[in-house]
Amino acid sequence: MEWSYYFFINSILLGVGLAMDAFSVSLANGLNEPGMKGKRMCGIAGVFAIFQAVMPMIGWICVHTLLQYFKAFEKLIPWIALILLVFIGGKMLVEGFRNKSEELEKPRIGMAELFLQGVATSIDALSVGFTIAGYGLMMAVVCTLLIAAVTFVISMTGLAMGKKFGTRFSNKAAILGGVILIAIGLEIFFKGVL
Repeated sequence: MEWSYYFFINSILLGVGLAMDAFSVSLANGLNEPGMKGKRMCGIAGVFAIFQAVMPMIGWICVHTLLQYFKAFEKLIPWIALILLVFIGGKMLVEGFRNKSEELEKPRIGMAELFLQGVATSIDALSVGFTIAGYGLMMAVVCTLLIAAVTFVISMTGLAMGKKFGTRFSNKAAILGGVILIAIGLEIFFKGVL
């Protein structure tokens, strides 16, 4: 493939498609932590953006080097996403019900949970490596950087929306956030298995 407007438009649209899970998880994170500061929002959106860029590059590398190993791993992707998102979402549900009558400040998403969310929302992006396999190294890097930029913007939007509604819903926000994460896990699982 050559450098063209089509390449850039295709990369941006690919980023939009891949960022939808990150948007939903960002929305849940904003609901869970309505007092989140801008610096933290940028950090969370940055983690999602990095994972959405790294995963397709790993897929691209696998296509060009370890294709037979990646094919075996590809069948596990829906299971891994389901397990990670149900675990994180279940934890949010438990915290939401536990703090139902309390007016305590909601716990922040820790680095370990954020890492798991990043992996869970971007693991399906590994298969994008097949989509961009025809690109040279430089084009693959530019494509993944565009995907990361789009993911960052969409994740920031989700966080901002979650914060706004999280303040209004108070303790119910953690429960809603947990339900959203579990639903995303199920959606990734059924889309990958069926």
